Amino acid sequence: MTRVLLLNGPNLGRLGVREPEIYGSTTLAELLESAVGWGERLGLEVDGRQTDDESELVSWLHEAVDTRSHVVLNPAAFTHYSYAMRDAAAQVTDVGLLLVEVHLSNPAARESFRHTSVVAAVATGTVAGFGTDSYRLALEAVAARL
Repeated sequence: MTRVLLLNGPNLGRLGVREPEIYGSTTLAELLESAVGWGERLGLEVDGRQTDDESELVSWLHEAVDTRSHVVLNPAAFTHYSYAMRDAAAQVTDVGLLLVEVHLSNPAARESFRHTSVVAAVATGTVAGFGTDSYRLALEAVAARL
């Protein structure tokens, strides 16, 4: 089975309680459980993780390169300013792996500071604005490209 690291950045551990009108009422644990199921149906082994620590997220992207794992990445707030994460994400696609940027909400329809993604230019593609279905659609995109 093809391995996919499903990586989540800061504050996503608060899903279900943080601004449910924007991010929904599904918890991170529920989302990750669903993602594993979606992955199994698509022939993907999904390894879901979350961190509030930029260096840990960078390390996980390095791990993806080293283990030849595709990536579904919700960088959360790091989307807009983490050049360290962006450079690590670039390494993923530079070696021919897929990296799909994913967002629960549509950043382009929100505050102006959310409109810029430093990851988008190095990602294979982006799925945003579909709530937890954004993750399902991202996994479907990975499976379709394999």
